[in-house]
Amino acid sequence: MLSYFELTKNKTTWQTEVLAGATSFLATSYVIIVNPSILSQAGLPFSGVLTATVLVSFFSSLMMGLYAKNPILVAPGMGLNAFFTFTAVLGMKVPWTVALGAVFWAGILFLILSVFNIRTYIVKAIPRPLRYAIAAGIGLFITLIGFANAKFIVANPATIVGIGRLTPALLTFLAGLLITAILVIRQVKGGILLGILFTTLIAYPMGRWWALDTAPLINWQGLFAAPDFSLLFKLDLIHSLQWAIAPVIFAFVFTDMFDSLSTFVGLAEAANLLDENGEPKNVQRALLTDAVATTLAGLVGSSPGTAYIESAVGIEAGGRTGLTAVTGAILFLPFLFLAPLLSVVPSIATSPALVLVGVFMVKPVVKINWLQLDDAIPAFLAMVLIPFTNSITQGIIWGFLSWTAIKLVMGKSKEVSVTLIIIDVFAIVALALE
Repeated sequence: MLSYFELTKNKTTWQTEVLAGATSFLATSYVIIVNPSILSQAGLPFSGVLTATVLVSFFSSLMMGLYAKNPILVAPGMGLNAFFTFTAVLGMKVPWTVALGAVFWAGILFLILSVFNIRTYIVKAIPRPLRYAIAAGIGLFITLIGFANAKFIVANPATIVGIGRLTPALLTFLAGLLITAILVIRQVKGGILLGILFTTLIAYPMGRWWALDTAPLINWQGLFAAPDFSLLFKLDLIHSLQWAIAPVIFAFVFTDMFDSLSTFVGLAEAANLLDENGEPKNVQRALLTDAVATTLAGLVGSSPGTAYIESAVGIEAGGRTGLTAVTGAILFLPFLFLAPLLSVVPSIATSPALVLVGVFMVKPVVKINWLQLDDAIPAFLAMVLIPFTNSITQGIIWGFLSWTAIKLVMGKSKEVSVTLIIIDVFAIVALALE
């Protein structure tokens, strides 16, 4: 089995790979708690989403290790779960069963695009400044969700938004944010997960000592329970094929596309995981794995799966082969039986993780040439419209359309490819369907 991963050729050992897999798991494991906490706001049962999250993470990461032979973990993506809940279900009033169907069809489309390698060509047609801006915009959106869940930012009729009242819950969130930030800054392995656990622990006494909140922060329901498969095959395949759902599928396709390919390229460059042509190793198989993860997510009851940039932590620890991903996949499995334990985690405990995920995702903005205004203005619109409109779709659409319009008016038609024009047509159709 070890010879299958070509450890000697990759100048690594099984001990290093297993340690790297455990390290990547610790860096990624916060998704086990955060994903159910976000999707449960769309009406899905927490325990059911937790089971779905573990299933997607296990099978997809296992496929990435055994099939693509890459040291990259795959799990339900941050940003994609936010779009599912706050844009599709709560914003567009799409029933969550239909939204799961949209996830499935997006996965099928991924598979077609990946098999024929069309996916790579589409991503290459998207201007890099827009790619960076969309990633940053999703990061800002996730951060806004984190602050709103903690009631640090609240609605204010006079100023649109404002700062919430200092309650025990908000003080708990601020303490958790500070501790989590320190753990991440000091590069403690599993720092985000430890921050979630710390915030959960201090939430219990905070809620009991001050009677300023109307509801308890912690509701203990036990330790173990059988996996909840209630979301298995609950997707609505028929109604999710309506034209009105096309923008949802469109957004899943393109958001996941940017996320996964940029993750593969970034990790490959950083860790020298390149083939003889200088391209990311087994990128075709890796993209197919990502497509399967999204299709599987729709079937079991989760938002789309995608490659996790947090895998860089395990790669930094020496992970170079698929054995790293296989190790991480196996470590997800025990959490199938811990739904009651994990359900005690309040939203204020996952909110610091959401805020800091935003920090990680906003980093690409430094790659945008802000002095080149015909690049900067479309990128800026894409970035800010995602959180300001509470819609990832709107940010992507207006980013594409403004880029095309500005470049054509400025006489820079060479920077607008035929593929981008086709994407613009779909964007206009998506606007017309709203």
